[in-house]
Amino acid sequence: MRIAVVGTGYVGLVTGACLAARGHRVTCVDRKTEIVAAINQRQAPLYEPVLPGLLKEVVASGRLTATTSLREAVLGSDVSIAAVGTPLKQGKIDLTFIEETAAEIGAVLREKDGYHLVCIKSTVVPGTTDTLVKDTLKAASGKEPGEFGLAMNPEFLREGRAVEDFLHPDRIVIGADDDRSFARMRKVYAGLFDAPILRVNLRTAEMIKYATNALLATLISFSNEMASLCEAAGGIDALEVLEAVTRDKRFYPPEGREPVKPEITGYLQAGCGFGGSCFPKDVKALISFGREKGHLPRLLPSTLRVNREQPLRLLGRLERELGTLAGRKIAILGLTFKPGTDDVRESPGIAIIRQLLQKGARVCGVDPCGIKNMQKVIPEAGNVHYTRDPQLALEEADAAILVTAWPGFLEIPPEDYARAMRNPLVVDGRRVLDKESLEKAGCRYLGVGLA
Repeated sequence: MRIAVVGTGYVGLVTGACLAARGHRVTCVDRKTEIVAAINQRQAPLYEPVLPGLLKEVVASGRLTATTSLREAVLGSDVSIAAVGTPLKQGKIDLTFIEETAAEIGAVLREKDGYHLVCIKSTVVPGTTDTLVKDTLKAASGKEPGEFGLAMNPEFLREGRAVEDFLHPDRIVIGADDDRSFARMRKVYAGLFDAPILRVNLRTAEMIKYATNALLATLISFSNEMASLCEAAGGIDALEVLEAVTRDKRFYPPEGREPVKPEITGYLQAGCGFGGSCFPKDVKALISFGREKGHLPRLLPSTLRVNREQPLRLLGRLERELGTLAGRKIAILGLTFKPGTDDVRESPGIAIIRQLLQKGARVCGVDPCGIKNMQKVIPEAGNVHYTRDPQLALEEADAAILVTAWPGFLEIPPEDYARAMRNPLVVDGRRVLDKESLEKAGCRYLGVGLA
């Protein structure tokens, strides 16, 4: 099929490259000429493992091209997939880009003969596609639904594993306005994936995306709430508690089968909180949506509150351990919100660094990929510096806080902490370090969920 993907951000570019890799002819659309040029030169304009190689392959084969002309892309395609941003603005989702995109696509459909499917892949609150998008398409095109198709196909991509998630999905959700829309959208995926296709209406598809992220975010905050209770009680290790909880047969396969730990149990782990472009934004948008509809969510605000307080709880324990943070050098191991990405949006490291600076500490942040983006949030100056070298960050440090579980940080020998630091206090914000080995090497260990 011929597919236009409007928006070449994280979701759009991964979607376009993966569909092209599976044989479709894809045209990616972006207003920024430098991004279009980079794609056509086989260069990924964003960080995502595997994507650069895949992009080189599909651009070289001619199956993927990029353009600034939305008109050209829509006229030459059977399906248009909108993957533009839906940022938060004053606490609620901003649908400006969605409305603009629908209007631009609709204007092209006015001059285009034949049936064309418009699919929304951006994360939008329920009721967006069947009202705002549909009405905008009708007004701009002069056509009625049926003359054009309308679908909502949410994405479930994890940063750092997005290509894998797209090419090997666990389910494909298609919200369709009618049978013809569903049939064409199904054709996009036909024969490509061995995954169940779930047909729902447009609003249900929109809600599935939010419900998925809200659940995962809540599992993380639940784990951190349990960790805080373990710390308060003393003599309890939250790591052991949560490991035992996830051994429940409702998480693991029934007895007699090969035990395979489901990935969802990875969200039942104590740490310094979640971040990224999805969980915080989507939970906030869902809360705002509920209030607009006359329902005040109760669980979701608590999920955000626990997450907001978690990094500060960790620093409170550090301050009690050191007596004062003023003048202390603190090494921050990890700036991105998770390994495998350069994304620092809503990273716990931001709150930790800001609080340390307010307390008069000197901060040295280390990360293999996230420095450039962190410098846009907290510029390197005065008491904050960044490096890619963990040893440089640890040198003469009074404490080291593991914020992001990059593999390289997990491989630091315990003796290196003891040898390089002035005061070898290691704060394990992800509960992935070996406490016994660190203490044997002469370090003090402080971990989330362990008093």
